[in-house]
Formats: sequence, structure tokens, C-alpha cells
Amino acid sequence: MGIIIILFIAVFLRFYRFEEFITFLGDQGRDAIIIKRILTAEHFPAIGAPTSIGQVYLGPFYYYFIAPWLLIFRFNPVGPAFGVGFFSCLYVLINYLIIKELINKKTAFLSSLFIAFSFVMIDLSRFSWNPNLLPFFTLLSVYFFIKSLKTNKWYFFSLSGAFLSFSLQLHYVFLFSLPAIFLIYLINFVKNLKNFKKTIINYSLLIINFFVFSSPLLIFDLRHNFLNSKNFIALFSQSGSTFQAKTNNFFDSFYFLNFYSFNLSINKIFIYGLIISLFISAIFLIRKKTDNIRYFLLIFIFSLFFMSFFSGPRHPHYFGSLYPLYFVIIAYFLSYSFDSIFGKLTLILFIIGFIFLNFQKYPYFKFKGNNQISHSKKVALFLKDKIGKKSFNIATWPVDFTEDNYLYFLELENKKPANRQKIEITNQMFVLCAKEPCQIINSPSWNISMFGESKIDKIWNYEGLKIYKLVHK
Repeated sequence: MGIIIILFIAVFLRFYRFEEFITFLGDQGRDAIIIKRILTAEHFPAIGAPTSIGQVYLGPFYYYFIAPWLLIFRFNPVGPAFGVGFFSCLYVLINYLIIKELINKKTAFLSSLFIAFSFVMIDLSRFSWNPNLLPFFTLLSVYFFIKSLKTNKWYFFSLSGAFLSFSLQLHYVFLFSLPAIFLIYLINFVKNLKNFKKTIINYSLLIINFFVFSSPLLIFDLRHNFLNSKNFIALFSQSGSTFQAKTNNFFDSFYFLNFYSFNLSINKIFIYGLIISLFISAIFLIRKKTDNIRYFLLIFIFSLFFMSFFSGPRHPHYFGSLYPLYFVIIAYFLSYSFDSIFGKLTLILFIIGFIFLNFQKYPYFKFKGNNQISHSKKVALFLKDKIGKKSFNIATWPVDFTEDNYLYFLELENKKPANRQKIEITNQMFVLCAKEPCQIINSPSWNISMFGESKIDKIWNYEGLKIYKLVHK
């Protein structure tokens, strides 16, 4: 009964005033255009979205996986966001069932409760973006990984290979989890060589499935002189290389993980003590070969360690593969609080504090929604009338303000701009300015200046934007 109540709460927190607060900006518009073209059989991409740092391309799994939701919602971009929200709710239930099977019922209940109320989990569930599904797929990857080790069944090895590929295609931060998984698999492989034929078959299926589902991206890399691999290596070779830098990155990663998980700035001395406690627990639990929590701890610690090689910013979604592990680990140790009255009281206070801290961050109980989908559609329909039947160029100011969310609705109206990458220039350009002063003529932005010598023909103020129409002199 308890998990049903938690599930209802999770659904409410993820879908309350849903459309008002959906993020629909450039990334979401770009993805919607790509998914729409998949559904209309215009283009079937072999690569996914580029990462925000280093221009490393992900695999295309997210596009194909979330595409049915855009079709179900008749090309309304609410669809993919709803799909992400649906899987986030399903994640709460699946987490309960998996952790109940692998560890125990108390840990399953507590970890599901944390996931249901966690602001960062809720925030990642209310719009369409490839990293937002990573917690769910990380949990499934770990589940099939553990089941393959425990049962030695070929189909769990197959599923493990597939889901490891899916998780890696959602975001490369999952790569930090792979060394621990690889090491444990390697040890298991050596231990089971006495059953040579079955072991070879199982691990062959694991590897084959991983590479089959990753093949579009691998083929892309082969065809483009290993562009993706080179960019990825460059991303880490530019990171801080000193031992002190890596140590700082390690503790910074753990600090920000706790900050995002609990919405609380925790004293660094406490952080040091907590991570040391986790290390000691991992060493102790490794000896308990029947306790599956050791796998969660090992993957968690290895992931944190390898994250220290990356010196970039620590955004909330960068911890997408760590949240499901961390909530289970916290719940596991808290589950022992059920054994005494004092422990139960401490646990109740912890849960109340957790809910209170996260509740402070829920925006839909306090603020007016931004209605970004509605805004994008209105602007696109306004532009449609101004564009007429002529071809057109489009650009934005400032440079980091992108136009793909507007282009999606223009494309639905059969209005595609000239190809900027091919330097196709028409007789009219529309510039959307979101921040003044709007540098339009002699603009430092190549996206605008590529139009050539021009003059401002018309200016409109609409939906908080200043819209310029440029024509050639």
C-alpha cells in the first residue's frame, strides 16, 4: 500500500501544471525537428545530440525511443516531455520492485520515496532531454548486470549489453560507471572459465549486443576519421592532470552530488567523513558475497573516482547515473533505523527534512509557468505570416539564444529556412532578438552577418521578442 501512495505522489509532482512549466528551448526544438523527420521518414539519424562540452556526439537511441510519444500527441512537443515524465514515474515503481528483489523491502521503499520527492529527479522528468532518462536506464543496466552475474543466464547477459549501450547513448557520464562493471565482469569471466562454452557464449552475447545497439555511432566514427573519439579524448586531455586537481574534483563531485540530492550545502568536513565511511562500508560489504548492495557501492565509488578526471562544470544532469545508486545506498544504511525506537524517530525526522528541503525548490506551487511551448508556437505563426511564400534566412541575438524551438513549429507549417551550414542566402532574413541592445547591422554574429550587406526593413515587438526583417541593400 505504501508504494502505491508514493507512486501517486510521484505522478502528481511530475505532472501538476505540466505544460505550463515544460522547458522547450533550442535543444528541445532541435530534437523535436529530428524526431518529426524520423516519423515522416525524411531522415533517420545515425548520431544523437552533441554534448554541451567538446562537441562529442551521443548515439541516436533517445530519438528513436522517445519518437512514439510525439506521434501519439500528433506532433505536439508536449508528447516527448510527457514520455519522459511517464518513464520517470515508472522508474519509481521499477526501483521498488528491483531493489526489493536485489536487497530488501525497506531499502526499496525508502529509495523509492527519495526518488518520488527529489527535486532534481522531478526537474529532470518535466521536459524532453536525453540525460533525463539516464537514472531509469542506469538502474535497469545495474539490474541486468547483477542478474547476469547471479544467474549466469544468457538472456540477462544479452539484456545487460543492450542496456549498457542505451545508457551510454543517453549521456557519456555513464562512461564513468563502465570501469567497475568491466572489472567485475572480468573477474566473473575468469572465475567461470571452468564452464568454458557457456561463459564464452554469455560474454559474446553481452559484447555483441553492446556493439549492435551502438553500431550507428561506431559507423559514424569510422566514416568521419574517428571524429567523435578524438573529441572525446581531447576533452579529458585538457582536464587538470595533477593529483591534487583530481582529488579536489573527486570531493567536489561528491559535494555537488549531495547538494543536488538534498538541496542542502553540506560542510566539507562532513563530506570527507561520509565518503570515507562509504569506502569502509564497500570494503566490508565486498566480503559479504551474498549482499548485492556491494555492487551499487563499487559502481558508485568507481564512477566518482573516474569523474575526477573530468575538470568541467558539475551540472545536475551530470550525476544522472549516480542518483539511482546513491539513493539506494542511503536507503540501505537508513533501513537499519527500523530496528529501534530511536532509529525510527531519526528516520522520520530525516524523511521530513528531505521532503521539506526539496519542497522549497518546487516552482509550480509558487510561480507562474513560462509556457514555452505556447510562446514558441505563437512566435512561429507570427513569423509564418511575415515570411509569406518566399524563402528566408533566420538568426537570433544574442548568439546563445537559439531558434530551433521556433523552427519546429515553422516546419510543421512547411516553412523551412535556408540551410545556414551550406551558406544558402535568400532575399529576406528574420532576426529574433531576446536581449537589447540588439546588434543587427554589422553584427559580430556570423549567423546574422552571413546574410551580407543589408538594411532593416521592418521591426516588430511580439511575445517579449524584438523581431527584425532584413533585406539586401
